[in-house]
Amino acid sequence: MADRDTIFALSSGRPPAAIAVVRVSGPRAGDALKALTGKVPEPRKGTFARVRDPQTQEPIDDALVLWFPAPASETGEDVAELQLHGGRAVIAATLTALGRIGGLRPAEAGEFTRRGFENGKLDLTAVEGLADLVMAETEGQRRQALRQMRGALGKQVESWRERLIRALALVEARIDFSDEADVPEDLIKPALAIVRELASEIEAALADDERGERLREGLVVAIAGPPNAGKSTLLNRLARREAAIVSPYAGTTRDVIEVHFDLAGLPVTLLDTAGIRESDDPVEREGVRRARERAAAADLVLWVVDVAGQEPLVPTLGPESRPVWLIRNKIDLVHRDQRNVSNGDSIYKNERKVRTNKALKNLVNTDLSRSNEIGFSKYEHQFSLSSTTGDGLETLLGALTKYAEAFLAATEPALVTRDRHRRALEGALAALRRALEVGANIREDLLAEDLRVAAQALGRLTGRVDVEDILDVIFRDFCIGK
Repeated sequence: MADRDTIFALSSGRPPAAIAVVRVSGPRAGDALKALTGKVPEPRKGTFARVRDPQTQEPIDDALVLWFPAPASETGEDVAELQLHGGRAVIAATLTALGRIGGLRPAEAGEFTRRGFENGKLDLTAVEGLADLVMAETEGQRRQALRQMRGALGKQVESWRERLIRALALVEARIDFSDEADVPEDLIKPALAIVRELASEIEAALADDERGERLREGLVVAIAGPPNAGKSTLLNRLARREAAIVSPYAGTTRDVIEVHFDLAGLPVTLLDTAGIRESDDPVEREGVRRARERAAAADLVLWVVDVAGQEPLVPTLGPESRPVWLIRNKIDLVHRDQRNVSNGDSIYKNERKVRTNKALKNLVNTDLSRSNEIGFSKYEHQFSLSSTTGDGLETLLGALTKYAEAFLAATEPALVTRDRHRRALEGALAALRRALEVGANIREDLLAEDLRVAAQALGRLTGRVDVEDILDVIFRDFCIGK
């Protein structure tokens, strides 16, 4: 460890801010602290200090300084922390001064956390929980990430792994010392009993309908439909901000617009897609292709139509059935036309009457006769609203909230929260099932090999064995200074 570089970085948010936290980790962290402040304070005790440029001795700031000697620190190395005023000039001067000290360099993304993992402060599941906690946007995601960071999965996996190693030890004792008088003959039976228990517990953990991954990723809702039906206006209403350009001209939205928002503590991603129609414009055709692709992959489709006359039928969006809610939009125009039928001038009176009657008929009728041909068994819900005025929007939001709760929430918190976790546990479970099969036939050598494979799968999950190939993937999503 003494040969490692000492790293430093801004570990708090983007400036300007009230406070900025600069951290230093590595064998020269104490030297860096002494160079900037003239002293190394008592461990884990905040101390006031004047920070100076070590070359010019010019004061940079008055700061609160903390010292965490190894191994009792977040990274397991010597760590120094400077709590400065959060102006850009203060931060820049401090980082420049640190960079002038020999043996120090700026940290790479996720390097502080990676050193914590390498020094045994965190396992990989806790690292991933920390990453999810940093990225959490809703209360549900925060709670799940905090449980993972505190070892919900890691501790359980280590418990499974320890029991599996005991079973493996029994089998290998039977293989290696079968001729010894003090080794019991029947060691396979208790080993298989452990394997059965483990297989049952891992199978139960995997039988969770992927609710952990769902909560982490959020409910994906695609807003789709024909052009000029008010999809972008509806997205802006739901997101409570002007996220999409709204225009009276059909075909304004060409690409998929993605908006994340918090729905009663649950994460939802809204997709505003291009109007689905046939077009000779190659750009619009690409937008329609992307719209179909994203809608087909969404968890829920809001099919938006103009209540005054657009066909409510949904085209085939993909090979799998998706829940579809029919949104009859622009009811404000229906109400306006109703008033104008009695008060408008005679030239447009008949035209308005035809439009109004057709719209009112659409409010209560839905053609479901071809629904099986288009990939959907039915519209699960129907709503009439105005995305312009907001009339009827609360009813839709209430239904979306209930749907998100049913889709994402559960009475028991999820143990598995990432696809990597699931694949590792599935690999371990497959090996345990093979072990039960060969164990029943008293194939001791094959039984031992399957148990080793299962143990390796669990070890890779927490980072105990053979994880170099996945470390870069895990740490690349961390920000600098974490």
